[in-house]
Amino acid sequence: MKAVRVHQYQQDPSLDDIAEPKLQGPLDVIVKIGGAGVCRTDLHIVNGDWKDIQNPDLPYVIGHENAGWVHEIGDAVTNVRVGDTVILHPQPSCGLCLACRAGRDMQCTGDAFFPGLSNNDGGMAEYLRTTARACVKLNPDTNPADVAALADAGITAYHAVRKSVPYLYPGTTAVVQGVGGLGHIAVQALAALTATKIIAVDRNPAALELAKKIGAEETVVADGNHVQAVQDLTGGGATVVFDFVAEQGAEIDAWAMTGPAGYCFVLGYGGEFRAPTLDFVAGEKNVIGNIVGTYNDLAELMVLAQAGKVTLHTVQYRLDQALDALHDLDAGKVRGRAILVP
Repeated sequence: MKAVRVHQYQQDPSLDDIAEPKLQGPLDVIVKIGGAGVCRTDLHIVNGDWKDIQNPDLPYVIGHENAGWVHEIGDAVTNVRVGDTVILHPQPSCGLCLACRAGRDMQCTGDAFFPGLSNNDGGMAEYLRTTARACVKLNPDTNPADVAALADAGITAYHAVRKSVPYLYPGTTAVVQGVGGLGHIAVQALAALTATKIIAVDRNPAALELAKKIGAEETVVADGNHVQAVQDLTGGGATVVFDFVAEQGAEIDAWAMTGPAGYCFVLGYGGEFRAPTLDFVAGEKNVIGNIVGTYNDLAELMVLAQAGKVTLHTVQYRLDQALDALHDLDAGKVRGRAILVP
C-alpha cells in the first residue's frame, strides 16, 4: 500500500510502498482509510518535537485523525463488522486500568498506543491497524473524509468546551483564540452546548469571517491591540478563554484576556506560560491543560456532527499530495482542516 512516512526529522516525509498492516490480536481492527486529517502536530512530529516523548523508530507512518471503513476484524471484536463506517479515537486504550474505567482514555496506564505518533503506524496510508476500543460506528452514508479530523482536532476542541460548560451560563463570555482547524470546531461546540457570548480572535480576516458565520458574535483581529479589545468587550476579561495558539506570546495574551475567577484552557503548545503568582491569588484565575479527549467525547461530537450542528470545514488533497497539504498548513493557507483521501 501507499503510505506517508517520516524517515528523518526536519526533512519532508515521503510517499512509500509498504506492506499492509496485519491483525496482531483478537481485538484488532484493520480500517480502510477514507480520510486522514493533516494536523499541526504532524508538522511538530516532522520537526522532531515529539521524538523524546514517543521515541518512535524511523521510518514510520504519520496521521492520527482517521476515519474509514472496517476492512478486517479480530476474533473477539463484537462492536463493529466488516464494511462499517467508523471514526477512530486516536489512542486505543486498554480498558482495564483505573483511568480507562473512569473514562479517561488519554491517561491510560495499560496497553495503550497512539498510531501516527509512536511505533504504531498512522493513517496517512491506505490501511491502518487499530483496536475495537477506538472505533466509533457512524451512519453508513457518512463520508469519512468529511469527519476524519474530528478524531483529533474535533475531539480536542470538544473536550475543552465540554469541561467549560458549567462556567458558561447566560451572561458569560468565551474567547476562542485561533480559529483554525480546532478553533472553528470550538466555536460551533460552544454555540451548540452553551448560552455564552462567543468572541473569536485571529490574525487572519478570513478565519474571523468563518467564525462569524458559525456562531461567533464578536470578532477581533489579533493585531497587537486585541487584548485590550477583548477586555473592552468583556468588561475586564472573559469568563473562559480557549487558547488554540499558545506560542509566540499568544499564551500570555490568552492569560491577559481571562477575567477574574476565569478559566484559561490551553490547547495549543510550543510556547512557555509564565505569570506572577499574585495573578493566581488575587484574580483567582485558573489555567487548565487539555489533550485530545475521551471516547465518549468523540461519540457525543459525532452526534452533533451527524445532526449538522458541528461542520468540519475541509480542503481535500489526494494521498500523493501530502507534502502540498503539509506545506500549505505550515504557510497558513488552509482554512479549516486539510484532509488526505487515499
